[in-house]
Amino acid sequence: MTEDWRQGGFGLYIHWPFCEAKCPYCDFNSHVSRKIDQRAWRDAYLMELERGAAETKGRVLNAVFFGGGTPSLMDPEIVADIIATIYRLWPVANDLEITLEANPGSVEAGRFKGFRDAGVNRVSMGIQALNDADLKKLGRIHDTAEALAAFDIARSSFDRVSFDLIYGRQNQTLPDWEAELEQALSLAIDHISLYQLTIEKGTAFGDRYAIGKLRGLPDDDLGADMYAATQEICNKMGMPSYEVSNHARDGAQSRHNLIYWRYGDYLGIGPGAHGRLSQNGQRCATECFSNPQRWLDAVVTESTEKPREILSAEDQASEFLMMGLRLKEGVDLKRYSVLSGKPLSQKKIIQMQDIGMINLERDQLKVSDQGFMVLNAILAELLAD
Repeated sequence: MTEDWRQGGFGLYIHWPFCEAKCPYCDFNSHVSRKIDQRAWRDAYLMELERGAAETKGRVLNAVFFGGGTPSLMDPEIVADIIATIYRLWPVANDLEITLEANPGSVEAGRFKGFRDAGVNRVSMGIQALNDADLKKLGRIHDTAEALAAFDIARSSFDRVSFDLIYGRQNQTLPDWEAELEQALSLAIDHISLYQLTIEKGTAFGDRYAIGKLRGLPDDDLGADMYAATQEICNKMGMPSYEVSNHARDGAQSRHNLIYWRYGDYLGIGPGAHGRLSQNGQRCATECFSNPQRWLDAVVTESTEKPREILSAEDQASEFLMMGLRLKEGVDLKRYSVLSGKPLSQKKIIQMQDIGMINLERDQLKVSDQGFMVLNAILAELLAD
């Protein structure tokens, strides 16, 4: 059990909790602050890296991800110090992937050169829409021209660039989305994340929706049509999906996110960061305190985390299935059986096969193209007692 994580790899996630503005749809742990002591944050990250390395001594690190928040607001010198420390503390894979999330409003050529020189080799850009009216509705602080200019800067600085788009926006039609997606794919990208707008509780959109003031959202049929069109257009333009919401050219998949979906181990550092760590025959779920100041203050006492949760065999098997079935490659049923201590119900597998929701190739269980539209229902059925 303690070695199961090796089948997914080992990654490091670093959370920068600050943004220039809070988007109305965002439920991530992000905060707007006028004054940030970047030196204090650098020192805190370095201390936490030392602590995390002591727990994972000798593990080969496959990927690093700076997420947020808006990590492109970090000073490049601080990113450089963090990356240099990572190389000192862990043995790393020859093809170590180091991703940094960026928003177009915080991009300029000098900063991107600084991030590249620091060791970042992949950038993920939160563009979200390619028309100004929808960018404004989504609360974005950039316009389309700024987004495209930022993308050009990123492309000139990094070999690997991804960006995000949100569809199913207010009053968006299917032809609107098809045209926008084709425009996005015509750019020189090798990876794109395409998310249907979801309304989360506790967000500005969630509050608006609750009182009936968020109008023009697509119904289920239009949402399904948009998803189907997304798959068709991306396939046609050489960017097939490898995960529910992620598309890539061959070899350009996000290695860090594959660690999550293949149920590897990952160390989470920073306010609100989650992790999965296997030690002494147990796998634990970790979660850092989300309040930035509380986390920063707690670094000195090495108490930045909430109490760890030891995951039962059933919990691990469920997580493995929920994460792995998001991937086109599916999951290994033998690995599920080892984690769970018992095989997945053959009766339920046959039932899902008979209605075209899943496919079974030897011991590899995969969701069908049709099944991805109702993935949550499939998971609920397979995991039900």
